Amino acid sequence: MRLLLDTHIVVWAALDPEALSEAERRWMAESDGPLVLSAVAVWELRLKWHSFHISGDRKGPVSPASIVTFATAMAWEFLPLTAHHAMTDLAHPLEHKDPFDELLLVQAQEEGMRLLTRDSKLNQHPHAVE
Repeated sequence: MRLLLDTHIVVWAALDPEALSEAERRWMAESDGPLVLSAVAVWELRLKWHSFHISGDRKGPVSPASIVTFATAMAWEFLPLTAHHAMTDLAHPLEHKDPFDELLLVQAQEEGMRLLTRDSKLNQHPHAVE
């Protein structure tokens, strides 16, 4: 099974691999083909990197450029956000309205992948694995 990585999984893989669970590391190691990083996750990282708390600290833990550099070094595949992805409804809609979650799941649905996530709002979704 091919795996699309949720944003937090990407960040942990790059910055703190020990934060990944044994199951997550196993899923990643046993993936069919390269792991997949979506432009949606990179966009989410960009928005957070360029947003600041009142304290002045960045909301995002890492620059999107650093993640793309890491993913390239790891030989991950990059998945663009296409018009088809953007217009397609999720076959199993989410109860919450996070646009990043929805787009990542649509991409997994349309590309025949599963989204590797630890998000408790997503882990029961048919297109996700935890």
